[in-house]
Amino acid sequence: MLTFTIRRLVLAVPTLLFISLVIFLLLELAPGDPMAQVPLTVPPEVKEKMREALGLGQPMHIRFWKWIVQFFWIEPQVLIDHYFGTSFSEGDLRVISWQTRSPVMDIVVQRMPQTLWVVGTAYVVAIIIALPIGIYSAYRQYSWFDQMGTFVSMVGFSVPPFFSGVLVIVIFSVNLGWFPSIYDTTHVVNDWDSFVVQLNQMVMPVMVLALQITAQLSRFMRASMLDNLNQDYVRTARAKGLSEYVVVMVHVLRNSMIPVVTVIALGIPAIFGGAIITEQVFKVNGIGQLLIGAIQANDLPMVQTLTFIFAVLIVLFNLIADVLYGILDPRIRYD
Repeated sequence: MLTFTIRRLVLAVPTLLFISLVIFLLLELAPGDPMAQVPLTVPPEVKEKMREALGLGQPMHIRFWKWIVQFFWIEPQVLIDHYFGTSFSEGDLRVISWQTRSPVMDIVVQRMPQTLWVVGTAYVVAIIIALPIGIYSAYRQYSWFDQMGTFVSMVGFSVPPFFSGVLVIVIFSVNLGWFPSIYDTTHVVNDWDSFVVQLNQMVMPVMVLALQITAQLSRFMRASMLDNLNQDYVRTARAKGLSEYVVVMVHVLRNSMIPVVTVIALGIPAIFGGAIITEQVFKVNGIGQLLIGAIQANDLPMVQTLTFIFAVLIVLFNLIADVLYGILDPRIRYD
């Protein structure tokens, strides 16, 4: 397993380099000019100097190489300097946002906690709810509980977040007045009362995100459990006299979790992208809203960096899913 993990980590390096090249070329070929929002009264020679200051006057391959060096070499040094008080990155050029004229990663680090509060909580809540629903729905197939779970899952799949988000705002914020309709990103959690306020404003965005995730995971869990409940090893375990709880929760559940682990692991990067609409609805000043603003402002360094971060998360959690396969199923061996 260790050899497989190291081999996959080494293979991830050229994979990420290729992904970064594709992202860079796609954004370079996309229409738009960062100087388009500059007032028309600015002289052309001043615009040209501004383009050179942003690094737009250099050839494409040089700009790509500089971005690679800054992202993979300088930014990790900045992180080390921040935590250990060193000065490895002192005086080095960093990836600068065209929109804010500040380092891209500094803005991402500022916005990340807001997204993690909402997205992370929603994903944990969805897993806690979806797995038991899927297990019991499969065990009691076609029961009233299974029918109700199927109905809720279909609703979760069908209703888009821009509709369900507005709907819960109208019901729980406007009509009932239970929760705030706008997420306060300036709120700081430093005691129990402030933590309660944070939970109070997280309820509605977490509800909207968790509904979609729960619908997906519960159906995968149900389908996987149904496939294994009719296998020969289940009948053999029951014939040996094992209790129904041990058969279902130990033997069947462990084998059923193998495909579900893939959905959970690969769903983590996807939910960061899926939270863009929810962040817009509830005014959560997180990664999703940052990406939308960067696209609208044609801020290519910001869009490129955020898109590449999503790619890194996909590669990382794909590796985690493969490693968990070997833990859940002893028959799977990579070495």
